[in-house]
Amino acid sequence: MLVSMVKTMNEAKKAGYCVPAFGVGNEVNVRAVLDAAEAKRSPVILLVMAMNTPDMQYLGRICQDLGVRAGVPVSVILDHGATYEEAIRAIQAGFTDIMIDRSTLPYEENVAQVKELVKAAHAIGVGVEGELGHVGFGDNDAHNAFTVPSEAVDFVERTGIDALAVSIGTIHGAYKGEPNLQFGLLEELAAKVSVPLALHGGSGTGDDNLAQACRMGINKLNIAYDLYRGAIDAIQAVDCSGNGAYGLFAYIHDGIKKTAEHFMDVAGSTGRA
Repeated sequence: MLVSMVKTMNEAKKAGYCVPAFGVGNEVNVRAVLDAAEAKRSPVILLVMAMNTPDMQYLGRICQDLGVRAGVPVSVILDHGATYEEAIRAIQAGFTDIMIDRSTLPYEENVAQVKELVKAAHAIGVGVEGELGHVGFGDNDAHNAFTVPSEAVDFVERTGIDALAVSIGTIHGAYKGEPNLQFGLLEELAAKVSVPLALHGGSGTGDDNLAQACRMGINKLNIAYDLYRGAIDAIQAVDCSGNGAYGLFAYIHDGIKKTAEHFMDVAGSTGRA
């Protein structure tokens, strides 16, 4: 069933677990993630990264068609919408939700631009996630700007967003070094912010760290790098020589499905659908 993540994240917030969001860019990815969700009876969010998607309209149709058929709650969200036009295209493509990242802008500009898109999205029932603080892309925390709780409260109130992505020490992409999550900061954010919280850059953070974050108030967990790594590992584990090459997409499917199932357990979403 196709639903907005606003519904599933709020249910997760009340019950103390997290809904995993997996990066997808084609039909093979989508089917593998949905098969994992069916197997684990878990709600799931399909995370569409525009930079990896040459045709958002077509992928949106695939996600919608397969999501409607699923026996578990499925949401489709634009990840890190870079422009106003990109966000509107995602809405036109039938996404249930959009994520608007203006975290590198000055605070007031972030508020103004996100508020504008919230007004447009909410007019047709599309949920919106914003970001405050900044989760960098790299191998250490130097790229990060942690979320300030007082600003987070103000940001949610002024923009009207449905979910807030927070920065507490994770990094997008391959995490090198020792993860150092600010659990004290997360505890404060969870206590003060009224909407569900999202954690970006979950890959490489460590199962124990992620499980604790999900128990403490993270209600959406983004996983992309580890998902693709699972597909690569699955291919490397089999003999693809000769006619073995014909199994390529099956290997990718199985690697992604296995990885997604693992993170559903970590997030605590298994059996929640």
